[in-house]
Amino acid sequence: MNDLRVQYEQIKPQIDAALAGVVENCSFILGPQVEGFEEAFADYNDVKHCIGVSNGTDALKLALRAANIGEGDEVITTSFTFGATVEAICDVGARPVFADIHEAYFTLDVDQVKNRITNKTRAIIPVHIYGQVADMEPLLALAAEHDLKIIEDAAQAQGARYKEYLAGSLGHMGCFSFYPGKNLGAYGDAGGLITDDDGLAAELRLLRNHGQDPQRKFNYRGIGYNHRMDGFQGAVLQVKLPYLDTWNKRRRRVADRYNEGLKDVDALILPAEAEYAYHVYHLYVVRVSGREEFGAELKREGISTAVQYPYALHLTDAYAHLGYKEGALPVTEKACQEIISLPLYPDLLDQQVDYVVEKVRRYFR
Repeated sequence: MNDLRVQYEQIKPQIDAALAGVVENCSFILGPQVEGFEEAFADYNDVKHCIGVSNGTDALKLALRAANIGEGDEVITTSFTFGATVEAICDVGARPVFADIHEAYFTLDVDQVKNRITNKTRAIIPVHIYGQVADMEPLLALAAEHDLKIIEDAAQAQGARYKEYLAGSLGHMGCFSFYPGKNLGAYGDAGGLITDDDGLAAELRLLRNHGQDPQRKFNYRGIGYNHRMDGFQGAVLQVKLPYLDTWNKRRRRVADRYNEGLKDVDALILPAEAEYAYHVYHLYVVRVSGREEFGAELKREGISTAVQYPYALHLTDAYAHLGYKEGALPVTEKACQEIISLPLYPDLLDQQVDYVVEKVRRYFR
């Protein structure tokens, strides 16, 4: 599905030098490499602040904490996501409220969100799934009307755009994962938040480092966490960031080649790019009936596939206490039964894509 070694070999001298610099300076936690990445990533996203943290899950949790969301509050989000999105809501004591998704794009359906707002709602977390940004303008309008926070889960959408705006830069805070397989990936766990709000940025910096005053060590201004970014990850991300747009263009090129080769296979529903979006194809996800048989046949042909995600979160044991039953989110539930990802990464060769296309077409003859 993804060959990280190919990417490493292309930038090996820069990566090795950056990692050696961390060792030479002994700047293992936060430090100049993290600060350098924070400045560069904020500039890339055209925002004032980036706060480097330990992973994407912690980024979401810190965003909720900084927004003073907790027990008794409700946060509207999607059930069609990696578990961390909802895990973070529960971790701060709030209640996740699920809204269904847009059938073509897998992102939050704005009308469904609107119908779930109550006097307990404090925030909306749109998930920019697979590299496609949710429809943000109507969500931002809803948030303004009801005095809600928008916390973007952009874990899969580094460099994606909503019109001219980059994913993560439209809401009050944008949360990113830099897990190694992401479009912009570290060499271990890492995450980050971006914001234009000075107050939120200051609070996030306190929370990630045990609540300590950044200027006065061991002076605790609040109860925080150990959610700091490592120097090694800051160094790696600084090296990789200038390549992100090029890598995303390559991802789009691979997706275009798949689209062209598979466009007349009626048994497949191919990914759709919203008219407002610049999709960066963290994953290339198709829909098909008989997914297990299809995936097994591709495996026999030496082609890796994956399913992200086979289980709607509202129907899993972890969230049974919320009381959702089968049929509550029909679009989400149907998607979870049909989706499957074909291989896609920036360095996938044309002949490799063509091989996948050939085997897929043969399966449906």
